[in-house]
Amino acid sequence: MTALDLRADPIDLTAALVDIASESHDEAAIADAVEAALRAQTTGFEILRHGNRVLARTNRGLGRRVILAGHLDTVPIADNVPSRRERDSPEGDVLHGCGTVDMKSGDAVFLHLAATLDEPTADLTLIFYDCEEIAAKYNGLGFIERELPEWLRGDVAILGEPTAGQIEAGCQGTLRVRLTSAGTRAHSARSWLGDNAIHKLGSVLQTMADYTPRRVDIDGCEYREGLSAVRIDGGVAGNVVPDAASVDVNFRFAPDRSVEQATAHVREVFSAAIDSGDVTFEVTDSAGGALPGLSNPAAAQLVAAAGGLFRAKYGWTDVSRFSALGIPAVNLGPGDPNLAHKRDERVPTTQITEVTDILRRYLLA
Repeated sequence: MTALDLRADPIDLTAALVDIASESHDEAAIADAVEAALRAQTTGFEILRHGNRVLARTNRGLGRRVILAGHLDTVPIADNVPSRRERDSPEGDVLHGCGTVDMKSGDAVFLHLAATLDEPTADLTLIFYDCEEIAAKYNGLGFIERELPEWLRGDVAILGEPTAGQIEAGCQGTLRVRLTSAGTRAHSARSWLGDNAIHKLGSVLQTMADYTPRRVDIDGCEYREGLSAVRIDGGVAGNVVPDAASVDVNFRFAPDRSVEQATAHVREVFSAAIDSGDVTFEVTDSAGGALPGLSNPAAAQLVAAAGGLFRAKYGWTDVSRFSALGIPAVNLGPGDPNLAHKRDERVPTTQITEVTDILRRYLLA
């Protein structure tokens, strides 16, 4: 088992975590290393192993509780493990490797702080979980929510998702629907004998092309919505008028809408095609967004520690799970999210240091 030094520079700790391969469903080795290090190198923590999830918390009665949460898994390795440090790159001192951005650098910051903060002003809960990068039914945080809900109680939650060191508050919700049309097959040489299902989707596609997405400001964060066709199916053969076709639509919505409100909105957008009988409407996937909650005192103190810099989070993250529990949650971690999952995934080492300093100031304030 790899031994982790939690008191080492978080840059070196990030490299050590990257060097432990941990693709989704294969997190046992890294969970073993994290558990062993927490048990040997921290004091005052209750530590629990739950599958390939490692949880730790203090109970000093300090009046507020901060949750630090990060996933241990990565996407499949792409010849980018072990880690590699390039000190004189055009971008400066850079650490390369799978998970450097998403999100072992964030995990390293949390682990380092757990071992080196002697007098934090808040009780801490650390949650390191598995299977975030794959289908939601496998997500370790979901298992904790269902089986150990008391571990998700706190005043504010910080996820170490990559944000280039700037607070990204809340997150968008996501809704996927399938619009399906039916017709009648015929030989394309005698097309008048058929009813072309693909043609019936023309109005649906034009509706999306003409759609004006909403922008909304919440707690000083501007969220931009988007309605996009992401997949289209149809066709039988090169000489057949098709009798079935469908288009999958993804709606990314601001967190002031619930899933139900988002569904009603999308149904209304396509109401002409639905009411005419040209298409049927089916929800295939959904997840609610998360309000930024920056007006909450615990979150406002974090913003102050970060120099007042924050922005809206585009995309969905597990902050939504905390928001649904009434806990303000933000994303804050090293690394450019645009580099996550890429073969050349890399993080400037200065961002690891900066995020460590931000959270140290916050937890000692």
